[in-house]
Amino acid sequence: MSKEIKVLLCQDVKTLGWLGDIITVKEGYARNYLLPQRLALVPTEGNLKSLAKEKQKRAEQRIQEKSRLEKAATAVEGAEAVIAAKANETGVLFGSVTAEQVAANLREQGFEVADEVVRLGEHIKELGKSEVTLKFADGLTATVSVVVVAQQEDSNESAD
Repeated sequence: MSKEIKVLLCQDVKTLGWLGDIITVKEGYARNYLLPQRLALVPTEGNLKSLAKEKQKRAEQRIQEKSRLEKAATAVEGAEAVIAAKANETGVLFGSVTAEQVAANLREQGFEVADEVVRLGEHIKELGKSEVTLKFADGLTATVSVVVVAQQEDSNESAD
């Protein structure tokens, strides 16, 4: 049976908590990973005081970041990304439309969208319209339309 201990987080750790939080973890995880990686400290009074200002600053930064993400999600909601891709006569693409292409198209339109927020349920491999979800944060999503059109062939190729 493994013991659990309390540690003070020195950094935001995605699955555990925020800087300055005191959390309970298995002793081996703390001893072998969190403490050597300097992600956590033993929660002494001195350590708590030394991280108090940084904790407050990070909390304010998280609030500002969440506000920024909410504005970005509201702005992009319902937008339409039009992407040209090579396709055969039946409308099947040579390859597929990627999340990076969708994000780049939305950025060109002036929206604040990072590549990693685009969530394609499955690859878009045909011409037409698809709905795509953008996940900015937990519980903060937006939906956009992606319209895939056939890329026009260059007709001015010279035949010698």
